[in-house]
Amino acid sequence: MRAKVSLITGAAGEVGQALIQRLSTDYACEQPTAAATPRQILALDLNPLPTALPANVHQVQGSILDTGLLDRLVSEYEIEEIYHLAALLSTRAEFSPDAAHRVNVEGTLALLHLAAQQSEWRNEPVRFIFPSSIAVFGLPDQKTKATAPRVREWEWNYPTTMYGCNKLYCELLGVYFSRHYRQLAADRPTSLDFRAVRFPGLVSAFTIPSGGTSDYGPEMLHAAAQRKPYACFVREDVRIPFMAMPDAVKALIDLARAPQEALSRPVYNVTSFSLSAAEFRDHVLRHFPDAQIGFAPDLKRQQIVETWPADLDDSTARRDWAWHPDYDVDRAFAEYLVPNIRRRYEVGVPVPTGDNCA
Repeated sequence: MRAKVSLITGAAGEVGQALIQRLSTDYACEQPTAAATPRQILALDLNPLPTALPANVHQVQGSILDTGLLDRLVSEYEIEEIYHLAALLSTRAEFSPDAAHRVNVEGTLALLHLAAQQSEWRNEPVRFIFPSSIAVFGLPDQKTKATAPRVREWEWNYPTTMYGCNKLYCELLGVYFSRHYRQLAADRPTSLDFRAVRFPGLVSAFTIPSGGTSDYGPEMLHAAAQRKPYACFVREDVRIPFMAMPDAVKALIDLARAPQEALSRPVYNVTSFSLSAAEFRDHVLRHFPDAQIGFAPDLKRQQIVETWPADLDDSTARRDWAWHPDYDVDRAFAEYLVPNIRRRYEVGVPVPTGDNCA
């Protein structure tokens, strides 16, 4: 018998690491007896994970583009659900669009095929949880952005970046595999259970920003905690939504556990608070009064952020699966971001690198 597992790709990033810890705790609590073995987790990433992993986590170091590796995993494990976090992010994707397409699209396509096959073999749908991004939106100008303050899922889906195009296309691929794949060639569709959340800019206390176009927010905080001057790469008036990293993990798990009959759509907006770059700076200055934060807009990155909504309408997620963030802007800064960032730099512990989702 193959062991039943949850597969997490991009597991070495902070979302992946936090998701592993949360799922491990939850799986352990689900066991009927203390002697029972919690559900196993396969943690897949190009980079190694920290050595202190829960006992039920098995690290697999490799690429989602390695079809031989994926075939081996299928032969050894029964994959019940997939959290597909691995991606090449927005700013980096603009410099390497071909590589971004390979990782973001071809990698996702390979995993969708894997999930579809597993669904057929198990005669039960594999749940495929996909983190999408605010980058799938593309508003044409600032006047439109000002008149569309809270954008709904189906509005302005005209991305202007390779990353945004990749994410939007993969959303559609997920819908295709869950509703139409092989439907004409079999008595029934494959019934892959695809679910996606569109994240705003994610702000982490533990991860050094590494290629996200919304990274100017967390970069301000990390620079301030290190007493380093910082020049923000967008204008002061740029406004986008944000979310604290723990709420990103909460959204993924809440959506995964929602009953399928409650879901009215496959892709959902989620968000927490919306800030202009100047307002973000002001929140940083409240906690780090001596911080030196200026503005030196980079034209390319500025143009990207200008096409993103000022805020997201996540009312459908709130209605369908009771989504709500735990961290509003004040709690995010006071209880999560500032204490943890300050503590890590004060004690001299290196901050691990990892992936943002925008």
